[in-house]
Amino acid sequence: MRRTAMLIEKSCKDFVEVLSSKEPVPGGGGAAALVGAIGMALGNMVGNLTVGKKKYKDVESEVYAIMEKATKLQEALLSMVDGDAEVFGEVAKVYSMPKETHKEKEARAEAMEKALKQACTVPMDIIRTAVEAIKLQARLSEIGSIMALSDVGVGVLCLKTALLSGKLNVIINLNGIKDEDFVLKISKEMDALVEEGVKIADETYDKVEQRIKK
Repeated sequence: MRRTAMLIEKSCKDFVEVLSSKEPVPGGGGAAALVGAIGMALGNMVGNLTVGKKKYKDVESEVYAIMEKATKLQEALLSMVDGDAEVFGEVAKVYSMPKETHKEKEARAEAMEKALKQACTVPMDIIRTAVEAIKLQARLSEIGSIMALSDVGVGVLCLKTALLSGKLNVIINLNGIKDEDFVLKISKEMDALVEEGVKIADETYDKVEQRIKK
């Protein structure tokens, strides 16, 4: 899929324009991944504004370690912009399959089940990655430069958005899957991760707001 493989290479303006069009991709999943990457990038920025400062010398090594992890998560989320487009493309292909005969209907249903399960993978990865990123932001809210603390708050809000958006994209795919064991397994993991991530994100945002009010 050459067209979707180039999504992250578009300018911000071009990406928003295609997002607002009737093109099937990018959609909510790709937008969620991009917002998450931006959220983690803000954490990296805070790290860069913290290291090298005498005031934060005692935590410098930890901040460097956080930045190393943050870079990997940021890159992973960016890759999911295209990844989500690719898995959705497989679902779109199924809709064009013939469904006139009983045999065609069975083949279409089987292909749809497989495609929808695959379509759950990227938004689940967005959820998992967003939770890890939120945890890094939580720590930066404690040891990052006070001058950039508001950016931790913005970053964690972006990641919370990615987390909840990923949940919506998982749910809409699960709705069409008949494999009850699969649906139960994914739902259980998703709910636990979202609950954990939202809790940490909200606590982090509140902590940031209180600290910058002083």
